[in-house]
Amino acid sequence: MLSHRHKLGLAAGGALLALALAGPTGASATCATGGVTPAQIDVCTPTARAKLLGSGELIPPRSAPLRVQAVIAAANKIRTKPYIWGGGHGRWWDSGYDCSGSVSYALHGGDFLESPLPSGPMTHWGLAGEGRWISVYANAGHAYAVIAGVRWDTSGDSTGTGPRWHTDLRDNVGYIARHPAGY
Repeated sequence: MLSHRHKLGLAAGGALLALALAGPTGASATCATGGVTPAQIDVCTPTARAKLLGSGELIPPRSAPLRVQAVIAAANKIRTKPYIWGGGHGRWWDSGYDCSGSVSYALHGGDFLESPLPSGPMTHWGLAGEGRWISVYANAGHAYAVIAGVRWDTSGDSTGTGPRWHTDLRDNVGYIARHPAGY
């Protein structure tokens, strides 16, 4: 299990009630709550998982901060664009996107980037390590992101190439994890 799926415990009134939450892939996170209803449970999870629709559109969890919702909305706008090497680097709205162009476009939607970054420089963007809501994984040759527990990537899809949401996470060996402060 990747480290961005971690457990959070909250003590309330001396009582500790643990509820197991299962995500779409069957992985679980534990949230200890006190007086939180099941309908509110994603408020206390460290990374509430977004919902991927059959259309390929991602719906953010209710508890997602507005900037995270904006990142998801931006990514949804280009989710059917084809892969084009260098796409998304000369201008924000392009006919297709490469890996770092699509991650840049999504981050720009949440006001986390002013201009697109190639994958190499993404290894120095933001803060080191995985974030609670947004983690960008980059190396000299590729970049992808995990946003609200769902992978945003141009690779690993049998339905075509280009920016797509993926419920399966990939091995992040050889990648440097970065995140925006507070997210």
